[in-house]
Amino acid sequence: MVTDELKDLRERIRHSTAHVMADVVKQLYPDVKLAIGPPTEDGFYYDFMTDTPFSEEDLEKIEKAMRKVISNDLPFIYSEYSRGEIVDMNQSEPLKLEVISDIPDGEVISTYSHGEFEDLCAGPHVGSTGDILAFKLLNVAGAYWRGDENRQMLQRIYGTAFESKDALDEHLTRLEEAQRRDHRVLGRELDLFSIHEETGPGLIIWHPKGARVRSIFEDFWRDEHYKRGYDLIYTPNIGRENLWRTSGHLDFFQENMFSPSETDGQNYYLKPMNCPFHIMYYKSSLRSYRELPMKIGELGTVYRYERGGTLHGMLRVRGFTQDDAHIFCMPDQIEAEIDSVLDLTFYLLEAFGFDDFTMNLSTKPGKAVGSDEQWELAQNSLKKTLDARGLEYEVEEGGGAFYGPKIDVNIRDAIGRSWQCTTVQFDFNLPQRFGLSYIGEDGNSHQPYMVHRAIFGSLERFMGILIEHYGGSFPTWLAPTQVQIIPIADRHIEYGLDLQNKMQDRKIRSEIDTRSERMNAKVRDAQLAKIPYMFIVGDRELESETVGVRLRSGEDLGAIAVGDVLDRITTEVETKLT
Repeated sequence: MVTDELKDLRERIRHSTAHVMADVVKQLYPDVKLAIGPPTEDGFYYDFMTDTPFSEEDLEKIEKAMRKVISNDLPFIYSEYSRGEIVDMNQSEPLKLEVISDIPDGEVISTYSHGEFEDLCAGPHVGSTGDILAFKLLNVAGAYWRGDENRQMLQRIYGTAFESKDALDEHLTRLEEAQRRDHRVLGRELDLFSIHEETGPGLIIWHPKGARVRSIFEDFWRDEHYKRGYDLIYTPNIGRENLWRTSGHLDFFQENMFSPSETDGQNYYLKPMNCPFHIMYYKSSLRSYRELPMKIGELGTVYRYERGGTLHGMLRVRGFTQDDAHIFCMPDQIEAEIDSVLDLTFYLLEAFGFDDFTMNLSTKPGKAVGSDEQWELAQNSLKKTLDARGLEYEVEEGGGAFYGPKIDVNIRDAIGRSWQCTTVQFDFNLPQRFGLSYIGEDGNSHQPYMVHRAIFGSLERFMGILIEHYGGSFPTWLAPTQVQIIPIADRHIEYGLDLQNKMQDRKIRSEIDTRSERMNAKVRDAQLAKIPYMFIVGDRELESETVGVRLRSGEDLGAIAVGDVLDRITTEVETKLT
């Protein structure tokens, strides 16, 4: 378990290692200009401005020189300076001067130094370079200064550091495994999806096999929502400017919205969120307390502008489908509805093989809409629901949105990485902006509470997580092709086609390999395609009405009666065995 103390230690180690790296880079390449070098969740990086990109050989040279600095056990020394002094010290560092100019007047300006190297920094750091016990430089990438693609491209060196060699080795092993599971590589190899420069970065084309997986979990999602009292709707992909002005998106989210197009003298925007449309459905009729809670869901595609440098396969895109829902309810219904959302969340995520969860409760920020009474009711409802379930969670004080508190549910994948998926978010803002109301039991008009929630987050991102979680080897119920039929010779194809018909009747997805390749080559190709079952059919199988069953793991189950093996597969699908 990673304790708060260990997190703090790792942050200090990584921040200190980034400084040592910057020191060495300046020694080896004096013309390089420094940018910033923060610690991250899994390591650190430092950005440099240079005309010549760093190479792998450069990383080896830098790492070697860093070890010498570390062995000198130089103390990290904290100092404070006036604005004039710090500007004079950084006359040859234009990017540092820009950072300094952004520091508010009156705020402390500090540095940390070791040996002759001194860098603008608030810390924290370890005591000396000798406290850096285990580190590794990983790779180089381009990064726009301050994440702005209109600014200069910098060279970013990534590294990682830990409190011990064993912890570092464990992390490096996990990185190697993550590289083997990279959804971008597996997506191409398994023919699941693609991204094309011609259609635009961050826009996913789902190939037939990927679309099959998507349709399976969409159908599962829909079925479970109908069972739990949700009504599902479809809404447009564009909306008039006035809609987004009323919702507040043009005030708070416009930089992430795509530029409008004009039609009939009106500006229309691609929708970045589904909420205003769900609100329009709510407003389409006078509502009574008897209709509440009203649960409206949609697999709705939205579009958000993400900077080019942040896009990453299916995990960070510009067009994606949210498994969105909005619950309109009365104050005394909140706790039951939050509990119901969590119940659905855990049921769905566990079905996909995730059973290790962490929770965060984010509370009222400094600037917020809604009364103190509303916030107290909402936060207490979230807290009571988590406590009643016996769930451990971290409270992020002030981490809520301006329009309400929220619960985030994080899942841990097969190699221990954490992914934030589910969000349950209160909203005091939109009901007020759109003038939502219902007629209460007292005959008076009341404003409903509104809860946003998404369980998978986005289908694209969830698909990327699934690919990496399973390493492309989807469980049988999710696999786009569940069975590969492999006839040994052409005379066995007819029997294979008969098997395929039997499986189609039982809704088992199969393909038949009629190529003239040798059987072993067909088996190898099916294993590379990560198909769960291979049915080998030859003379003996034809005569005995059996199939030779092999698994993608390489295990040979031998000859099995057709009915028995189809029962086995059907059971795996029905129970969603993972």
